[in-house]
Amino acid sequence: MIKSIHVLAILLTGFYITNAQNAEIKKLADLQKEIASPSDKILVYNFWATWCAPCIAELPEFERVNKTDTEVKITLVSMDIDLNPDPQNVYKFINRKKLESRVIILDAVDPNSWIDKIDKNWSGALPATLIINTKTGTRRFINQALKEGELEKLITEVKL
Repeated sequence: MIKSIHVLAILLTGFYITNAQNAEIKKLADLQKEIASPSDKILVYNFWATWCAPCIAELPEFERVNKTDTEVKITLVSMDIDLNPDPQNVYKFINRKKLESRVIILDAVDPNSWIDKIDKNWSGALPATLIINTKTGTRRFINQALKEGELEKLITEVKL
């Protein structure tokens, strides 16, 4: 009985790790390079945390756009490491919510020291969303939760 419990625990732990491999841990400098890199797609970076209720409420919108709009690349940037350095909490959240969008765990503490490097208008509040058309240089930064339909409208504005 005890052996089977240990095997089950190992299998479950492995499940979290293999299913959450899309949750790459990234340094701020690497994220900044990525944001500045040219892309054929509209780039959407949503800054969120597992403890943020408005963030969680808007995740289905990002997931829906991720599935339906091939011209858009959605990246969910977890800010959890600032308060809890164990990425397992994020991996478990990804699996529990069955997130299919790309997830990055931002390895940066003290957001007040770097948030202006993402956008000078960012107050630091979550959720926050950055939408970029690298072909035209058009950017939109939204420092609040998005309501249903708002994400698509903002993407359309940036596409033009």
